[in-house]
Amino acid sequence: MTNINFKNTPNVLLITMDQWPGTYLSCEGHPVIETPTIDRLAKSGIRFTRAYSECPICIPARRTIMTGQTPRLHGDRVFQKNLQMPSNIKTIAQVYRESGYQAFAVGKLHVMPQRDRIGFDDACISEEGRPYYGAIDDYDLYLADKGFVGQQFSHGVSNNDYTWRSWQLPDDCHVTNWATQQMCRTIKRRNPNKPSFWYLSYTHPHPPLVPLSAYFERYSRKQIPNPLESDWSNKTTAQFLKNIKKRWPKLSDELISDVRRAFYALCTHIDAQIRVVIGTLREEKLLDNTIIMITSDHGDMLGDFGLFAKRVMYEGSLRVPMIVLGTTNDKKVPKGIVSNRLIGLADIMPTLLDLSNIKIPESCDGKSMFDNSPRDTLYAEANEGINATRMVTNDNFKLIWYPHGNVFQLFDIKNDPQELKDISKIPKMKNELQNLKSVLINNLYGEDKSFIRDGKLIGFETNLDDENKSKSGLGLLGERELLGQRGLHYPPPPVE
Repeated sequence: MTNINFKNTPNVLLITMDQWPGTYLSCEGHPVIETPTIDRLAKSGIRFTRAYSECPICIPARRTIMTGQTPRLHGDRVFQKNLQMPSNIKTIAQVYRESGYQAFAVGKLHVMPQRDRIGFDDACISEEGRPYYGAIDDYDLYLADKGFVGQQFSHGVSNNDYTWRSWQLPDDCHVTNWATQQMCRTIKRRNPNKPSFWYLSYTHPHPPLVPLSAYFERYSRKQIPNPLESDWSNKTTAQFLKNIKKRWPKLSDELISDVRRAFYALCTHIDAQIRVVIGTLREEKLLDNTIIMITSDHGDMLGDFGLFAKRVMYEGSLRVPMIVLGTTNDKKVPKGIVSNRLIGLADIMPTLLDLSNIKIPESCDGKSMFDNSPRDTLYAEANEGINATRMVTNDNFKLIWYPHGNVFQLFDIKNDPQELKDISKIPKMKNELQNLKSVLINNLYGEDKSFIRDGKLIGFETNLDDENKSKSGLGLLGERELLGQRGLHYPPPPVE
């Protein structure tokens, strides 16, 4: 264990949300959403406007956050729900504990087995009602204690679908409130003789879209922006995009407005609960000496271009919020600054360790957001086989590649941040297109190498009717397309 002067050592609070797009902050200029707490925190620190998930899928993204490794190293770019964390990779919690910290997690870990603490002293989990993975949620147990046994999903809304209804149980039983309560108790129950690393992982605004009525009603008075539309989205030849549109058919204008209201309401609810956590730190006289980071594992398309959820490389899915506050006396983190530096989730672990003056393990392939060598490009990937999609971006442009069919898209991300115009076929963009293709090739590995011939990307073709040829999908298909619907979850008796 590293010798540490605990008196002068900062505490660390890492807050993640699930499926929160990077532009869904009022300080980002969103026309409707209300995030006053996060906005105020951003004014006290730095806000990165080009932070991306290297794999916009829940489990791979969370492995990246916890290890400081991109999917190429940690081994998942698909959603391998049974893949255990490699024992030879140091997690951020493990490094903090080896450095004399206590480390606690509350909320969604998304690791297997579910009770694997991946270096934390303890973890109080909420895993979206998945007892069939081998563990009972602490949140499920909380509901049982409150007299609502097995009723986490009695609202009838799936965590993979885009419909909504207001929360059906008392407000304090909402999972967002529960996570906040547990984290505040964890802060109060800390060992005062050690610094703390706290990880608070909210499960929303990821569906099910079940906001508290008070927050939904707040948005009922507002004009909800329509989803983005573009010619390229209707003319695309990428089969993967067509498959997504088949899974989530176009919603009526009225329903999409309400779905967005519900999503915004979940965001504002989290923002209000973060205020409670910050208040707890203040009352415990810890706030000035606590590093705070707020981010998400990925975003949600929420109807833009006819697409929903994640797994695609457009800004709504790929870009995440990224706000960092140093301690009061921190000299590395500027205050009230907006940065367009290219950031990935793999940078979270080395950044927090850097700000804590702890050596960054060689296993990390991310880098501190505050070093003097910003990256020129950032690579992202999701899925394999016919559903594979790859991306590379620099300061000005973004290239998206669908190996199946060898389909390319190029966007001027600096001047067209909403990605309304695909410029890949414009002759004057030929050189930029080729340069980014070269960067993409240099990042490919595994089966992707077979999609290159004579130094050029050729992709591949398959029989589109053969679903078995896909190594990864869009989640739960079949089951009469009920999209992972949950039922009543009564705690099972112990196995004799």
